[in-house]
Amino acid sequence: MGKYTLIATAAMGLESLVAREVRELGFENVTVENGKVTYESDELGICRSNYWLRTADRVKLKVAEFKATSFEQLFEQTKALPWADFLPENAEFPVIGKSVKSQLYSVPDCQAIVKKAVVESLKEKYNVSWFDEDGPLYRIEIAIHKDNAVISIDTSGSGLHKRGYRYLHSAAPLKETMAAAMIMLTNWNANKPFIDPFCGSGTLPIEAAMIGQNIAPGFNRNFVSEDWEWIGKKKWEEAMIETEDLAKYDQPLEIMGSDIDHKMVELSKNNSMEAGFGDMLSFKQMQVTDLNPKQKYGVLIGNPPYGERLGEKAEVEEMYRKMGEAFRHRLDTWSVYILTSHPKFQELYGKKATKNRKLYNGDIKTHFYQYFGPRPPKHQ
Repeated sequence: MGKYTLIATAAMGLESLVAREVRELGFENVTVENGKVTYESDELGICRSNYWLRTADRVKLKVAEFKATSFEQLFEQTKALPWADFLPENAEFPVIGKSVKSQLYSVPDCQAIVKKAVVESLKEKYNVSWFDEDGPLYRIEIAIHKDNAVISIDTSGSGLHKRGYRYLHSAAPLKETMAAAMIMLTNWNANKPFIDPFCGSGTLPIEAAMIGQNIAPGFNRNFVSEDWEWIGKKKWEEAMIETEDLAKYDQPLEIMGSDIDHKMVELSKNNSMEAGFGDMLSFKQMQVTDLNPKQKYGVLIGNPPYGERLGEKAEVEEMYRKMGEAFRHRLDTWSVYILTSHPKFQELYGKKATKNRKLYNGDIKTHFYQYFGPRPPKHQ
């Protein structure tokens, strides 16, 4: 069993959440930096990380880190790495790259140098002069920042936000990883009612259900490193058995999504079925201002339109005003969490948030406005 350094990449603002998840999985030597969380693991940990991390973008295996100010340095230090420990003779190994504030600023040149160095290393080890690259995929990345080069191999394949349940989605879908992060930043748990009044393709309610029943977000998909012999099928089976053992499929849930668009409601229902929740989650067509839950206490999380498109601003601002009015009368004991990029949301909503946190929804800078409701009596 080997020891490896893994890098869980994260959207800006979510690094602390990813680190929390990594620590909860029992990994050691956790380091948090901008856009990534680094930690130590073994082969099984690579499988567990991919299955369980809800808020990370992907999991990379760190091969090396070194200073590189010339192409010769980059070539020689890359060639000296034990590539044959990771890549079999038939490996497919494309190289991607990025460079920021570094002397080696030409990314295509850096990629070509790394590719050549890996080829030369493998030639010596396997004693061949040509590689067909028709086997398992090992996507190598060279990332240079201020002349510091990090070489890694992607273990995830498709980004971790691709859970496998959302075959169809709305025009501006919320990433599954961001939805999970929004829920994890609230005081919601599986014993509380949950409402998303802008459900779109159902991502927030589905992610809440997965969190509520402790279902691993990656249980319904494949990962590129499942084909890596040095990890082995048994480790993946072991990790899959753990996801089954820890899931709480009997945990009852009170989760509802609604949307003004009936097509979105149907889409949410279909995605909920794909995720395996069937009728456990309820979806209704309604305006946000018509919300009037029977339960006295609960949690509402929403990602409403931001009003960034031409002609939408006035309409969205009016909706925020009416929403604030309706919620003050009907959801005054609920905790409310709203994600929006609108700079005057609090003013329009008519109430200052208890807390607000800057998050990036894709490339859009948003704020996650948090309105904490009163604690319910203990007998509730």
